[in-house]
Amino acid sequence: MVAKVPTPGCFLNTMIMRDNFKRHMAAEAEAERRALKYIAYNMTVPVRARIQAQLRLATMPNYTRMNQVKNRCVVSGKGRAVLSEFKMSRHQFRMAAQNGELPGVKRATW
Repeated sequence: MVAKVPTPGCFLNTMIMRDNFKRHMAAEAEAERRALKYIAYNMTVPVRARIQAQLRLATMPNYTRMNQVKNRCVVSGKGRAVLSEFKMSRHQFRMAAQNGELPGVKRATW
């Protein structure tokens, strides 16, 4: 059963929807994955419990991993050249900065 995923408030395409789904599912499974990793790598835990934790980690879906999440521009949905501080691609950042839409950002002149 797949949980309902909130949609982002921007232009939507399939890549944005897929990335949003991965972010939501990774956030839900983060606590469980951390607990299983702790058990699997802890040498004081019995071997049987460590192996069971490793098996459960291996059988979890790939979209529950944070490595599957990719930074995407919130305006255009591009996956390359994204400035992580603003969550915008470099082109959208430049346009917004020129229009004065980003507080505290001004064009560099020398």
